[in-house]
Amino acid sequence: MSLSAVATLFATACVLLLGTVVNRAVPLLSRYAIPDPVTGGLIFALGAWAAQATSGFEIRFDPVMSRPLLLAFFATVGLSADFRDLARGGLVLIRYLAVLAPFVALQNVVGMGTAWMLDLPPSMGLIVGSITLVGGHGTGAAYADLFVDSYNLAGALPIAMAAATFGLVLGGLTGGPVGNVLITRFRLSGSAAAIAQEKDEAAEHVTVTKTIAAFAAITFCMLVGGWFAEMMAGGAVTLPAFVWALLTGVLLRNGLQAAGLWRMGTGPTDLLGGVALGLFLALAMMQMRLWEFATLAGPLAAILIAQTVACALYAMFVAFPGMGRNYDAALMAAGVIGFCMGSTATAVAITQALAARHGPSPTATLIVPLTGAFFIDLVNAGVLTGFLALPWFS
Repeated sequence: MSLSAVATLFATACVLLLGTVVNRAVPLLSRYAIPDPVTGGLIFALGAWAAQATSGFEIRFDPVMSRPLLLAFFATVGLSADFRDLARGGLVLIRYLAVLAPFVALQNVVGMGTAWMLDLPPSMGLIVGSITLVGGHGTGAAYADLFVDSYNLAGALPIAMAAATFGLVLGGLTGGPVGNVLITRFRLSGSAAAIAQEKDEAAEHVTVTKTIAAFAAITFCMLVGGWFAEMMAGGAVTLPAFVWALLTGVLLRNGLQAAGLWRMGTGPTDLLGGVALGLFLALAMMQMRLWEFATLAGPLAAILIAQTVACALYAMFVAFPGMGRNYDAALMAAGVIGFCMGSTATAVAITQALAARHGPSPTATLIVPLTGAFFIDLVNAGVLTGFLALPWFS
């Protein structure tokens, strides 16, 4: 059964609402800040697996909305970024990258080490490492042909897709609990100023006119971002369209602000950005065809479990102290799990879920999307270049 784009969007909204209802009904899930789209999407994926196993029934979704939703979310991130905040967060961003980058390399060591213990080729460990867990499905697909042609790794593409898929699930399920443990153990909370600012923003009256203006700004960023991505394709430096959408949002908001023309608060953009992120993640989870990965369950599960444990320990005992052991550090440490096990969207969803439960963190809300929008991919590219130069792959 194949659904149209509109039917897919309706189903995605229903699954997102399901996740919200279940998280509110099950205190354990809300306590550990499991994102709503992860809960709803995983329930749906398990249900789809059961339906396929018992009756052969399958639902195929139209993925046409995935890219616009991702572009829209990152456009709202850019539109919410004030140059004054960026200037204040510059040193924090550098520090966060310095904390995050070593684990991208360590992740490949863990993957290759676990593969060696299981008597598997090192290329298997590298695929179930930063190639897919940091790079996601796109990077995994890009490297799959290389591993088939150059390293004779049969089934590289399904392995990469399975690793990226289950990494997304594990990241979504692990980041919230780790952040919650750090917050409760060290009795952390957001600053009084941040809480007061959130109350002011919550009190902002979001009108139809403001929402339409925000929608116009978001779609403008999406159009310009897509145009730049096409124009720069094949150049020395290739950036994905969502990065251009974010940068366009930053320039648009701050340009209008400098000219005295910015009259829109963060309420409309935050609202629309939250909708886009929730729908994007829910749709990504719904498209998991779990039964297709059953044959890879043994060795893949072993490596992924090792990666999850290593990532959680690194977040708690390296990233959290490295970022200052405060409330912002706890949310950014949880974001490390989102980056290194799932995706930028997962990292943002984790920090948003924690902030919704424990209080706002303007620093984490700014630094986490910026890190994922651009810098983490550069770090991963450099790390992978170094690992592929090792004797095992030369």
